[in-house]
Amino acid sequence: MNNMLMDPYGRVISSLRVSITQRCNLNCIYCHEEGEESNPKREVSLDTIVKTVTMATEFGVKKVKFSGGEPLMRNDFEDIIRALPDLKDISATTNGVLLSKRAASLAQSGLDRVNISLPSLNKENYGKITGSPHSLSKVLDGIDAAIDAGLAPIKLNMVLLKGINEFEIDDAINFADRYNGNVILQLIELMNFKNVSQYMVDIDSLEKTLESRATFIKERQMHRRKKYFIDGVEVELVRPIDNSSFCANCNRLRLTSTGKLKPCLMRNDNLIEIKDEATPDEIREMIKDAAKIREPYYKNNLKQIMCKI
Repeated sequence: MNNMLMDPYGRVISSLRVSITQRCNLNCIYCHEEGEESNPKREVSLDTIVKTVTMATEFGVKKVKFSGGEPLMRNDFEDIIRALPDLKDISATTNGVLLSKRAASLAQSGLDRVNISLPSLNKENYGKITGSPHSLSKVLDGIDAAIDAGLAPIKLNMVLLKGINEFEIDDAINFADRYNGNVILQLIELMNFKNVSQYMVDIDSLEKTLESRATFIKERQMHRRKKYFIDGVEVELVRPIDNSSFCANCNRLRLTSTGKLKPCLMRNDNLIEIKDEATPDEIREMIKDAAKIREPYYKNNLKQIMCKI
C-alpha cells in the first residue's frame, strides 16, 4: 500500500486503539488507565472518534479496538460503532459488568468481538482485585450473552497477581473449556503502573509450566507471544514487561479519552491534541505527525530491534 503509515523505525501502523472514557464501575488494583493523564476535563466526542478512525483508514488502518476506563459506561457506544467506516475488525475490551444487557445491541451495531477482564472466578478474590465482589456474577452473565450474540472468539484477560489469583489458572482453563473453543484465555503479566510490584508473579517459571503441559505451542511472530493448547483450550501468555520484540513490532496508534493521539502507551510527553472543531484534513496531518514521532520505548538495543521488524 503506497499510502501506508510508517514511523521512523519502519513500523507500519495498521491498528488504532481508542479509549472512549476514563469512567469505570470497578476499581482494579492493577489498572493502568491506558497510560493516560488523571482527572480529564474533556471526554472525546463521537464526531472526533469517527473522523479520526476515518482518516486512519486512508493510511491502511483496518482494525480498531475500543477501551476505557469501561467503554460501556458510554451510552452512545453503539452509535459510535454504527458511525464508523468499513473496517476489517472492530473489537472492545470490557470488564463485562454491563455486557449482558448490551451484547446483542453492540453486535447488531457492528462490534465483532470482545476481550473481557476476568481476573478471578472466586468471588472473594475478585472483590480484592476489583473492589466489587458482587459484580462477578454479572460478568459471567456477560460472557454468556456475548457468546449468544456472536462476539467470539472471546478473550478472557486474566492479569496474574501473586498471592491472589496465581493458583487459579487451572480453574480458568476449565472455565474456558466449557465454551467449546469460543473462549481464549489470556494470562497477562502485571504492569507495575501503580507500585504494585509485590503482586508480580514469576513469569519465567509459569512459562515453563505451560510448556510442559501443552500438547501444542504456537508463537505469534509479531509480539513474541506464545499460545499454549492445554486440554483443548487456547492459552495465550502476554509478556509486556521489558519485551523489546513486543515494542519493536508495535503496530498501534492510540486515541485517548480526551481526544489526543498517543504514539506510545508508556509516554505522555508527545501527545497531539485533536480538538472537536478539527477538520478531517487537519486530523489527517495530525495522524502523520504522530507517526513521525513514534519510537520504541524499549530501545536499548536498536540494532536488534530493527532486525526484528
